[in-house]
Amino acid sequence: ILWRIFQTIINQIWVLNNMARNENKDVHTMIGADAVIQGNISCNDGIAVYGKVFGDVTSEGPVRIARGGEVHGNVQASESNIGGTVAGNVRVEKRAVLGSESNLKGDLIYRTLVIEEGAQFQGHCVLAGREESIDSINETQESDQDTQPDQYD
Repeated sequence: ILWRIFQTIINQIWVLNNMARNENKDVHTMIGADAVIQGNISCNDGIAVYGKVFGDVTSEGPVRIARGGEVHGNVQASESNIGGTVAGNVRVEKRAVLGSESNLKGDLIYRTLVIEEGAQFQGHCVLAGREESIDSINETQESDQDTQPDQYD
């Protein structure tokens, strides 16, 4: 019986270790939870943000914004997994995931989109290749604001 318990524990450790390795397999740069970056970040490989970035994050690999992580700027990457806060536009070539505790305030350009229950999103979604529709939406909203009568006149 002890041998079976031991085997089960070892098996669970192996599974958890492999899950963590797969989740961060393309991530070569990490911004720690206590780090605050003032300025833009550009990476060839993936990046995981646990701290705060005040600037744009650009990566040829995946960008992961962990729970509690913040980016106050635009994000451009091959794919993104947002669990924290992004105040800026997000553009990904492949898959965008908005986690259950994510908060995105900005436009999102994506190829595949996953939105988990509880995610907060304020902006426009556009399928990659149709970006001109965001420009037309923004132009329409700006012209509507210009033609609105002032309530307080």
